[in-house]
Amino acid sequence: MATKVVDLRSDTVTKPSEAMRAAMAAADVDDDVLGADPTACRFEAEMARIMGKEAALFVPSGTMANLISVLAHCDARGSEVILGDDSHVHVYEHGGISTLGGVHPRTVPNNPDGTMDVDRIVAAIRSTDGALYYPTTRLICLENTHGNSGGKCLTVEYTDKVGEVAKAHGLKLHIDGARIFNASVALGVPVDRLVRAADSVSVCMPVERDRCSCWISYCWLQGLHTKG
Repeated sequence: MATKVVDLRSDTVTKPSEAMRAAMAAADVDDDVLGADPTACRFEAEMARIMGKEAALFVPSGTMANLISVLAHCDARGSEVILGDDSHVHVYEHGGISTLGGVHPRTVPNNPDGTMDVDRIVAAIRSTDGALYYPTTRLICLENTHGNSGGKCLTVEYTDKVGEVAKAHGLKLHIDGARIFNASVALGVPVDRLVRAADSVSVCMPVERDRCSCWISYCWLQGLHTKG
């Protein structure tokens, strides 16, 4: 008879250990808005180091991390983002990029392995000849691992190729990396290498506490933290 149940419904059902609870209770805290919370500052610095990015921002949810990233890159209304038709940003985030940011989603079909065909990504980039009529393409979004594809991992070769497309067309690349550490372990590739081509990446570390699910998420905005 099984003595332990492994709950695979979602990564949000993870429960903290007693050591984790003790660390939370004993954490040195202050006003994070004023940049005075030493724990948050150390956390952000360490995560930026792990990801190989300039800076990190601690936010309450994965949805918020993705939204901040999209809006930072698409800082003019009427911008357009190319993303998978079965991606988390497009399907499960309440249309926030459009509702709050005036950003238009241009979807490309996700393959069973979570990728989008590179030639379809290129074809989805708006021509400047249609600037009077069309939104302006500014961003490409990937998801690694890809949840609706059964947690498939995007390879570093694929991500680099999409990054090359983005740079060639003057676009930015964001990775929804809610499970990027899982991809790193499964592929045997350091996490900073997996996201090297990205201008930003969000990562979630879900913890359940006091019967309330709390997402600890990070949005790495390489170079964007200097914007006013």
